[in-house]
Parts: sequence; C-alpha cells; structure tokens
Amino acid sequence: MIRPRAIPIKSEWVAAHDDDLDPFYRAIWGHHIHHGYWITGKESAEQAVLNLTHLVAQQAGMDTGVRVCDFGCGYGASAMIFARTYGAQVVGITVAKSQYEFAKSQSQGASDPRFFLCDGLDIRLQANSFDAVVAIESSEHLQDKPKFFPETFRLLRPGGRVVVAAWLSRDRPRSWESKYLLEPICAEGRLASMASAQEYLTMLIRAGFSEARFQDLTARVQKTWSICARRSLRAILTQPSLRSRLWDPGFSHRVFAKTVPRIWLAYKTGSMRYGLFSALK
Repeated sequence: MIRPRAIPIKSEWVAAHDDDLDPFYRAIWGHHIHHGYWITGKESAEQAVLNLTHLVAQQAGMDTGVRVCDFGCGYGASAMIFARTYGAQVVGITVAKSQYEFAKSQSQGASDPRFFLCDGLDIRLQANSFDAVVAIESSEHLQDKPKFFPETFRLLRPGGRVVVAAWLSRDRPRSWESKYLLEPICAEGRLASMASAQEYLTMLIRAGFSEARFQDLTARVQKTWSICARRSLRAILTQPSLRSRLWDPGFSHRVFAKTVPRIWLAYKTGSMRYGLFSALK
C-alpha cells in the first residue's frame, strides 16, 4: 500500500484540504467531484461524470425505498441522483464543512438525502440499517482503511451490498513510480494511502464479504485528467480570484496544482489504476 512519506494524513487535514480547494473544485469540475466514465468516448465530461454515478447506483441495486449510505458524499450531487432518480433513501456523510453546507442547501425535499458533517468511521450509525453502502473516491482518504470494510459490513443488512470506486496503484509499483508519482500524489491530495486492486479485494474478504468483484475502469476514466489540466490552466488564466489564491504563499494547499499533471502522468505510465469494487454481505 502506498503511503505519503510525510506524517500520516488526518481526517481534519482532509477536511481543510477540501474546504480550501472548494472554489477550484467547483470552477474546474463542478459538484460531482469524481472521475468521469466514458462509455462511447464521445460524451461530454459532465455526461461522463453522470455515467459513473449511474454505474455505481446500478451496481448497488438502487431502487425505490432502498436505504443507502453515501460514505464521503462530497457536495451531495451523487446522493441527490440516488434519491431523486432512483428513489433511494440516502444518508450522506462528509468531513468537509463547505461540502456539507452546499449539500444541505440543495436538499430541500422530504425525500432528499440527509447529510451529516462527521468522520464516517466515528458516527456509529445503527447496525444492519442499510441495503447499500457506496464510497465514490473517499476510501483513499481514510487513515485506517482496513477499518472501513468491517464498519461497512456492520452497517449493511444481510444481503446488502457495498460498492467502492477508488484510485488505485498498480499491483507492484516500481520504486521510481512510488517516489516521484504515487507518494507525492497521496501527500498533495491528502490521501492517507493508495491501495492496489488486490489489497482492496483482500480487505473485503477479511471483513466477511462474499462475491467480491473488481472492474478495471482505468481506460474509461483517465481522460478526466487531460480535461482537468486544460480547465485548470484556463481557470488560472481567466479568473483573477483563483489565480491570486493559487499564488498566495500563505495558501498551504496550492501544492495541489502540481498534482493534476502528476496524476495525468501516473495514468499514462500505468502507475495508477481506477476500479470499481462490489461485494455482498
């Protein structure tokens, strides 16, 4: 498992990172802060992002009345689709105050998701209370990643399903890939660790899940980062407020600007992968 060489990433640092970069995330990628998934290759980035959301929903078996926990829900955009398009009863969890406040502002109907601002591993929701737990690019931030899967197992009713979309390292990264690509990506992106596909599958099995499956989506999502690179450059050139923030030496998270081209390169070299995991309780 790849970990940043600096001191361990804490959940409050993840929250500060997301809050500080909130204007950049929304200006560059919108409210769905996860990869796009290109099926035909001709979709817009916005449609590709929705494609991934729907793929997760389908894998989780979402339908009217299905109880869903969206672990690391970000701005709540995916949770809204789960509730409004599929009719699921959704609880969304995020550690970032800016994301929580935006999600709450968009949730106005009785059937809309309920959102909580907290560490998902500490909230202790009721056992056997969900039909599905989904985590879209949030497990990477967890300091105690192996703890996530037993907690997910506890939350699910018998027959419930977990679905995780995750950034991954290759199975056996070379030393230069770890040192110059993967470890810096973890540090700059506030990822506590980056696991391989096999490590995720092992954690699922050890937690008690059955029918653990992995889909490699790398080829269909990596276009995300060439688009992000172009949009980042355009935003810096055309939006003075973002540019001044990025050049501010007191802005501790400006190093994230280096991460966009680094992730692009990590995908190009095969150092990084992206996958979708599902398993049954």
